[in-house]
Amino acid sequence: MVKILMRADTHVSFSVPIEEPVAKCTFSQVLAALSVSLGSMVVGFSSAYTSPALVSMKDRNITSFEVTDQSGSWVGGIMPLAGLAGGILGGPMIEYLGRKNTILATATPFIISWLLIGCATHVAMVLVGRALSGLCVGIASLSLPVYLGETVQPEVRGTLGLLPTAFGNIGILLCFVAGKYLDWSGLAFLGAALPIPFLLLMFLIPETPRWYVSRNREDRARKALQWLRGRKADVEPELKGISKSHQDAERHASSSAMLDLLNKANLKPLLISLGLMFFQQLSGINAVIFYTVQIFQSAGSTIDEKLCTIIVGVVNFIATFIATVLIDRLGRKILLYISDVAMIITLMTLGTFFYMKNNGDDVSEIGWLPLAAFVVFVVGFSLGFGPIPWLMMGEILPGKIRGSAASVATAFNWSCTFVVTKTFADITASIGNHGAFWMFGSICIVGLLFVIVYVPETQGKSLEDIERKMMGRVRRMSSVANIKPLSFNM
Repeated sequence: MVKILMRADTHVSFSVPIEEPVAKCTFSQVLAALSVSLGSMVVGFSSAYTSPALVSMKDRNITSFEVTDQSGSWVGGIMPLAGLAGGILGGPMIEYLGRKNTILATATPFIISWLLIGCATHVAMVLVGRALSGLCVGIASLSLPVYLGETVQPEVRGTLGLLPTAFGNIGILLCFVAGKYLDWSGLAFLGAALPIPFLLLMFLIPETPRWYVSRNREDRARKALQWLRGRKADVEPELKGISKSHQDAERHASSSAMLDLLNKANLKPLLISLGLMFFQQLSGINAVIFYTVQIFQSAGSTIDEKLCTIIVGVVNFIATFIATVLIDRLGRKILLYISDVAMIITLMTLGTFFYMKNNGDDVSEIGWLPLAAFVVFVVGFSLGFGPIPWLMMGEILPGKIRGSAASVATAFNWSCTFVVTKTFADITASIGNHGAFWMFGSICIVGLLFVIVYVPETQGKSLEDIERKMMGRVRRMSSVANIKPLSFNM
């Protein structure tokens, strides 16, 4: 028997369901997620372009101008550098122009950048096009997760929030497949066509309600929230929660954006986001992808080099969709655990294989091992550490500093990308390829401890609840935004 004491004027709701109610995900939210995800597909295509394109670009029978090894390396390397600049620029843009307008502003420059490359008569035109494309990639990689984090319901934010990563992998796969049949110029013209549906769909979706509230435009915020949640939805409780969270942030804000970032309460979520970005890139993903062909060759494979990249794209694509299905069922931390453990095991395995091979041991009987380890590594990365740092960046950063903090996190990510890509050859030269894999595996072990100790679980929580918990604010009983029925399990 359960005895409950309560005041006579207290209203208590009882519910004894075995399962949690399933959130109703409106078509409007799916359309919003799909629209911004098409932008991510353009980002994925841009990131993958040099892998299939450089081969034909260096062929003087196809290209009218000379592309040396040095200039060819800059065709690939200039994009993460420009992405770093885009990450820095994107923070102020999403605060002043809005999340939607910032994303929309990348579409036309994307088209121009691809036309510059496709019509290039000199390597300088290619470099300018790649730099402009990289600038847009940096801005988009920052603004897409922020937009989705602020518009999608908590119950489906993980699933819909991973759509940009899934579509980004579609862009990579499309580039790899098309690169088997098109030269660098044809591939660039295909890239110029991709932003057009993205540009058209972005006009159909609203700005985020939280940005409208930050600009004291509550009526516009209400209309945007009503569009996202459906005509019959009661959006007032959620709107009050957003407004209250914004007022709390305003009360705790200083006059300087930089001081806000260094504020103790804000510093914690920022450092967590930076940590996730650090361990994402220092897992060695770009170095391992760079080593794809050598790994296949070491396995004794006779598969065509371009077909190898297509296999990588397919594995990456499938794994991300698996993560999309699992993330709102298992949560962020569980997928990060699975991802990290898979990467640790495979990196240590790859290191051991190459150590034995470099020491002259007969590894012919386990020639299949590098290929298997590589596939598991890509699956593990795509399940967790690939998409989740970007998703959580849009979730855990407080609303008041979301733009500037996301800018810092994105710029830091691109800096790590550039450093790992540019130093990999030097690392392998000094400690061997086996030492490089062991080093990345050791960093992943530290990353696992970081996730266990510092990373919060955000599954099913509203952005306001996450912000209160991260910043240590006491939840007041007067807040009606997050009151739920009491549940008693008999």
